[in-house]
Amino acid sequence: MTRPPLPPFDAESAAQKVRLAEDGWNSRDPHKVALAYTVDCKWRNRAEIFQGRDAIVEFLTRKWDREQDYRLIKELWAYTDNRIAVRFAYEFRDDAGAWFRAYGNENWEFGEDGLMRHRIASINDLAILEEDRLFHWPQGRRPDDHPGLSDLGL
Repeated sequence: MTRPPLPPFDAESAAQKVRLAEDGWNSRDPHKVALAYTVDCKWRNRAEIFQGRDAIVEFLTRKWDREQDYRLIKELWAYTDNRIAVRFAYEFRDDAGAWFRAYGNENWEFGEDGLMRHRIASINDLAILEEDRLFHWPQGRRPDDHPGLSDLGL
């Protein structure tokens, strides 16, 4: 199985890989998202460190149970042969109705098959008011005409 675009990346293929990852995460389908990673993918997400697709599904299931009305935008920061650096922001509300915007950076490393084999994420949360939300599309894929992070001043 391969997951195009494949490394080595150029600016176009790296940006495409980032958008495909964003689309997957905005689906909020842990099983679908996990297919983008190797079966033994190593993750660090905030303070959690784990490995493997089953752990990814478990993590994402917990995450999206907690983070309701989740909307994510990713933006390419840098790339090399088989690595991509991404910055991102996402908005969500907790079960008490409080809104947050999370800001972060990810470092990705891919195998020749285009599956991610290592993901390192650093993330910070900021409480926001509902009227300060910037991500207003319907649940699912961000529309092509919706502004990205740079366009939103993030």
